[in-house]
Amino acid sequence: MTRNARPIATRVAMGATLAATLALVGCSGTGTGAEATPTGGFDPDEKVELHIAWWGNDERAAIMAEAIDMFEEEYPNITVVEEPVGAPDDLFNRLATDFASGTAPDVFALGGAKPQEYGDAGALLDLSTVSEQLPTDAYPDFTLTNATVDDTLYGLPTGGNAIGLLVNKAVFEKAGVDLPDGTWTWDDFIDAANEITANAGDGVVGLDLRIQDILGTYVAQYVDTGIYDWDGDLAVDADTIQDWYEMEQQLVADGGLPDPSVIVEHWNVTPDQTLFGTGKAGMSFAYSNQIGSYGGGAGGDVEIVAPPTSTKSSGVAVLPSQFWSIAASTKHPEASALLVDWLLNQPEPAKVILANRGLPFNPETLAVVKPLLAPADTQAAEYLESVLDVGVVAPPQPAGGSILNELSQRIESDILFGNTSAADGAQQWVDELTASLAND
Repeated sequence: MTRNARPIATRVAMGATLAATLALVGCSGTGTGAEATPTGGFDPDEKVELHIAWWGNDERAAIMAEAIDMFEEEYPNITVVEEPVGAPDDLFNRLATDFASGTAPDVFALGGAKPQEYGDAGALLDLSTVSEQLPTDAYPDFTLTNATVDDTLYGLPTGGNAIGLLVNKAVFEKAGVDLPDGTWTWDDFIDAANEITANAGDGVVGLDLRIQDILGTYVAQYVDTGIYDWDGDLAVDADTIQDWYEMEQQLVADGGLPDPSVIVEHWNVTPDQTLFGTGKAGMSFAYSNQIGSYGGGAGGDVEIVAPPTSTKSSGVAVLPSQFWSIAASTKHPEASALLVDWLLNQPEPAKVILANRGLPFNPETLAVVKPLLAPADTQAAEYLESVLDVGVVAPPQPAGGSILNELSQRIESDILFGNTSAADGAQQWVDELTASLAND
């Protein structure tokens, strides 16, 4: 069938998401996520239409279209309408609007603190109610933490990722800078970034930085649990955040980072549109499953290594890249569960999806995928395996942490444009995040 995403008529502030979700739950015919149960049983002959939403580029949309075509062949009475958007925030803003209006998709991708936020608000289906269609016992416990609220599971992870330092080897060679060997300190990293900008020419800079991709890893090098503790409270102090922002200031001043206006412009673009993805930067931080997306425009000569550290900790954790969740308000919980099961647990679609959303956590699915991986994804798999040996275990991002990316970027902008000091900005970061966690 022809699939067109529903137009997003309005955009709402990220802070409205929870309120919109609660508005949905108040009028939902299926009750809260913790109470929702499939109604009427599953009739395989019933004509069903499902809506599914995710974020990603055109490559991901093509992969999903192929996997969903296969699903519709397997279940000819189920029609799936695909509703992709470009960036995560686009999806989360759209979900807030749709939940408020009662038009939420049946199945959708969530990341970061969203499974905790939506699960706590009762907007997600308790997956134990559809265990016949969607078994979850193959997933290691640590992979389910971010989508578990009060011992109730509200989502399944699409696969695993870990933050790494992406390196364009051709840029390093042109600039005459030695490649990192996984033992760099942050001082080594700063020196290399500045040197690349000075020597590479053609407008190439040393570092393409998106703070949301590295701040948590940096903090975890100094704080055992990272930004949050296991109780969902803030674990990092303002001094550590200040140190990070001062490093950014130093990189801008010495040339390793581009002008702040360029940094801001590239905050939320897709990987292929970043400076690194277009071959205009020597280094960037990214999740391991994105090597292929970043590497294409960079000439494909991309390597991933451990981020720099000036402590004994790498700060790197293996994290679920995204979760598939089902709306508590869906009229078709069993059919929705079959779709999620298809995308995560069945071998034929696994051969199409591969590692597009991270390496699968289901061992049977992983066994299907690994022999078929492209070189970039094989490299990501090898990196992930190395992280499992030396990485850290991270607590789930609490619901109040949903402001983290926006907050970190906003403070970053104020500091780099000279509107506030690194010390004052770091304290504001701590104060706002603490208040958001307290209000959760």
